[in-house]
Amino acid sequence: MAHRTETAERIGLVVADEVATALAEGTPVVAMESTIFSNLGLPAPGNREAFDRCEAAVRGAGAVPAVTAVLDGRPRVGLSAADVDRVLTGSSKVAERDVPVAIAQRWAEGMTTVSASVALAHAAGVEVFATGGIGGVHRGVELSGDVSADLDALASHPVVTVCAGAKAFLDLPRTLEHLEAIGVPVLGWQHDWFPAFYSRSVGLAVPHRVEDAATVAGVLRNRLRPDNGVLLAVPIPESAEIPAEEIEAKMLRALAAADEAGVRGPKVTPFVLARIEAETDGESIPANLALAENNAAIAAQVAKALLEA
Repeated sequence: MAHRTETAERIGLVVADEVATALAEGTPVVAMESTIFSNLGLPAPGNREAFDRCEAAVRGAGAVPAVTAVLDGRPRVGLSAADVDRVLTGSSKVAERDVPVAIAQRWAEGMTTVSASVALAHAAGVEVFATGGIGGVHRGVELSGDVSADLDALASHPVVTVCAGAKAFLDLPRTLEHLEAIGVPVLGWQHDWFPAFYSRSVGLAVPHRVEDAATVAGVLRNRLRPDNGVLLAVPIPESAEIPAEEIEAKMLRALAAADEAGVRGPKVTPFVLARIEAETDGESIPANLALAENNAAIAAQVAKALLEA
């Protein structure tokens, strides 16, 4: 079992009592980001439903949920009921690089992205993190140089990140190549193909297929680089899938709109996701909810297996 790090003490990390007790007693814990539950992730009331379903999925599998955020200048792993209400209305995003700024400037709120959540989970001693989809290499990277900080975080913190692949509007072949270059093992959960968020596959094979949580735990335990994490790619449930051929044209229009509007950097993802929601007449929201809930449940299985590995 991992333990609270020196980083946690140095930055004044607040670990919720339930989470701290679970870590001390050897109860499995699953970290989750706050961005997905905020106004930056899903529009109300979808964000509240996402929170309730993900929390229930983690608890239903016998684990403790630990949502990460920065509130009142303090990074947190695990939230109180009052904190949850603040997250649901949050509109300020923090990546890993922004967390020290949010602490030093005592930001009232900061909704953590994947990179910040992985970093805070590691600082608290939590080894499993569940999200919707990770960031990655953006289309047109040869001109923009836009590569998500999520990828560096995966290579810098020994945490298993459970996701539905990368967000579908990214350059997925280059994202997989980048993950290989930085040494992050990519595993397909009972599936041979790298999922593309809304879609179970766009024809890109995963390097390694795994059938159970014990194998995932074994991969993390046997890593050669002490700081490396593991990416577990879980396909969206078939019943909620939006086939890739149905959504590709909509994504291209959303990306073109972002380019025309001059949207760059961290603002691209919420802009494009909102446009896709509009383009699909809201069909993307049930897909988001289903994949997030599914990932949370599988992350709890992995958290249990890690305690036994």
